[in-house]
Amino acid sequence: MSEVILERPAPEIAVIRINRPEARNALNQAVRLALAAHFTELGRDPAIRCIVLTGGDKVFAAGADLRDMADQGAIEIMQRHTHRLWRAIADCPKPVIAAVSGLAWGGGCELAMHADIIIAGEGASFCQPEVKVGVMPGAGGTQRLTRAVGKFKAMKMTLSGLPVPAWEADAMGLVSEVVPDAEVQSRALELAALLASRPPLALAQIKEVLIAGEDASLETALMLERKAFQLLFASRDQKEGMHAFLDKRDAQFRGE
Repeated sequence: MSEVILERPAPEIAVIRINRPEARNALNQAVRLALAAHFTELGRDPAIRCIVLTGGDKVFAAGADLRDMADQGAIEIMQRHTHRLWRAIADCPKPVIAAVSGLAWGGGCELAMHADIIIAGEGASFCQPEVKVGVMPGAGGTQRLTRAVGKFKAMKMTLSGLPVPAWEADAMGLVSEVVPDAEVQSRALELAALLASRPPLALAQIKEVLIAGEDASLETALMLERKAFQLLFASRDQKEGMHAFLDKRDAQFRGE
């Protein structure tokens, strides 16, 4: 069976599931390649409006597969160009929901942070333990984490390598929502269905502007927001949405 499974539980929703239970869903190069391929394809598919990224019931992803890199040299690691594979996830224009059960450690934590929304089970934990094996996070564990939780929380996690339980991750702003473990998948799919019912062009503009604005000045970010807002008035979905509201009916958005 494939180590990364693509499911389509509803016409407009895709689920990407990491399936290496024997290795606690550790991320080897084959898994990274498969994830990049799926996100690239789904990002271009007009029929897909939301993507759920998940693992198993006990482990989301327990980090990088050390067997895949322990004896590699700096040049070999550099020539893998792994950052390009992560970029395929970060650049996906569709909303991405990470459904996290169990361990999201190392590369698993970094993978979850590439999503737009993180639904965590009460038993989930987040960790950047790379320091324990003589290295440091290399796929956003210092930069994305700091932007999510701030310097002091990020320093504690990356310098100590200690895990953070779901309730603490929620309090520090690392996850969007914490639900009972048995409800992680259903809640993620419920939220995916809600997002899939929203206008795709507006969703794409919101995501693009929000991410770009994080590293811009407030003045520049507000300009980006204003231009995107104005642009959406060229869409049929804007006309449909506003007239549906005035007519007191449900809007039918087509991404046009």
